[in-house]
Formats: sequence, C-alpha cells, structure tokens
Amino acid sequence: MRRRLYFMVPDTASAEQIEDELLLARIEASHIHFLARRNMGLGQLHEANMLQKSDLLHSMGTGLIAGGLTGLVGGVLSYLYTDLGSQLGLSTVPMLALAGALFGTWAAGLVGISIPNSRLKSFEEKINQGQILLMVDAPRGRVHEITEMLHKHHPEAADKGVEPTIPAFP
Repeated sequence: MRRRLYFMVPDTASAEQIEDELLLARIEASHIHFLARRNMGLGQLHEANMLQKSDLLHSMGTGLIAGGLTGLVGGVLSYLYTDLGSQLGLSTVPMLALAGALFGTWAAGLVGISIPNSRLKSFEEKINQGQILLMVDAPRGRVHEITEMLHKHHPEAADKGVEPTIPAFP
C-alpha cells in the first residue's frame, strides 16, 4: 500500500535535485511524478501521465455505478413489463445491468480524459504561477522518512500533504 505525498517545488533545478535524492533513497522513478503548466519544459524529469493529470479513473468509476444502476432498473422494468423480458426470463436483469455498466464506464471515460484531475484542483493556482507539483507514491512505512528528508534537504519545497490512498495502477 502506498501513500501519495504532494510537494510544490519552485523550479526545475530543485525538482531535479529532489528526484535524484529520491532515487538514491530507493524510490523508483515510476513512483515519482512531476506536473507543471503546459508550456513549461520539465527536461528529464518524470512527468505525470494521463491517469494522474486527468479525472479518467474517477469518471469511469462514476460511470460504472450510474450505468450499472440504470441498466439494473432497465432490466427489472423490461423483465416486468415487456414481452422481451418475459421471453428472456430473469437473465434480462443482469445482462442489462452489465451492458449499462460497460456503456457508462466507456461514456464517462470519454468525458473524464479531457477533465483535469479533481484531486489536483487545489494546486492549480501555484502550477499556473510556474511552480512544479511533485507527487511521490511512497510505501506507507516510509512516508515520515521521505517527508523529513525533503524538509531537511529542501526547505524550498512546500509540503502540501498526503493522500491516504492511491489507485493501484496509475
């Protein structure tokens, strides 16, 4: 289980030093992510990917639930009030619930990929001012150690908190 640590870094030079120290502290590069405004180059820094930048996962989860519930209601109504439901039997309900869940996930994903990540909204102003957001996915047992290391070696990096859980795959 990992926790996501957030820090605002003033410039790319500090960000590069921090990344080097995190790598030396045995945090894998795949768990270190930087996000800057669109026209700002990050050089060799590991930029946040689409799953971290967009609201894709949140939207897909919402679509899964909304589509599944809509399909479930449609399945029940179809079973109770139509001839097709009578012919197919009770299997109509789970089939339509699954179809609704799949469609809801797909449709919401199309929307979510173009929406900025809602969890990063509070950092938007600082990013637009030219600062860089550092996201470190740290093992739960090393959160304090990594936070203290960054406070000690990089006082210019503003600690912006810890997210209690992160998705397993982004």
